[in-house]
Amino acid sequence: MTQRISHLVGFDDAPFPPNHRGDVLLVGAVYAGPRLEGVLSGKVRRDGVNATRTIVRLVSGSRYRDHLQAVLLQGITFAGFNVVDLAAAHEALQLPVITVSRRQPDMAAIRSALLQHVPGGQRKWGLIQKAGPIEAVAGVYVQRAGISLRDTEALIQRSACNSKLPEPLRTAHLIAGGIAQGESRHRA
Repeated sequence: MTQRISHLVGFDDAPFPPNHRGDVLLVGAVYAGPRLEGVLSGKVRRDGVNATRTIVRLVSGSRYRDHLQAVLLQGITFAGFNVVDLAAAHEALQLPVITVSRRQPDMAAIRSALLQHVPGGQRKWGLIQKAGPIEAVAGVYVQRAGISLRDTEALIQRSACNSKLPEPLRTAHLIAGGIAQGESRHRA
């Protein structure tokens, strides 16, 4: 029996210039079924280590916490290489945590960039590996903690109504881009 999950939050970061150092906007779009219920926002450090802590704080401290059933992330990294620890986020929130990507990530390029150019890259690469394999499901690629592949597929199919991405991620992407650049781009 597939678990019906309808109360979701999706997080995406705002675009930033390649030479940017410092904090980057992180936006969460909270959905109850097909309806946008609210927006969460915080900051994560460019190539930093606070993405997991920030997501846990935003979700835990929100008025929506008691109703949320899953957390969706636009990939496992935010603000460059600020890597989310999926298992730690799942454990802290007691909610399924799922990364979603439109395209299969180039793991060799990610590993190379982390190990050669990013402070703490070895630890960050370890978090990506710890998150488990990247799995193709419902036209996207996922990593997951606290939820079966079958339930992940059902969740994505139910919540992806305007693109391949679940609507909370699409909305977070549009909001983050609109705030950072004055206008959202159509790619969501």
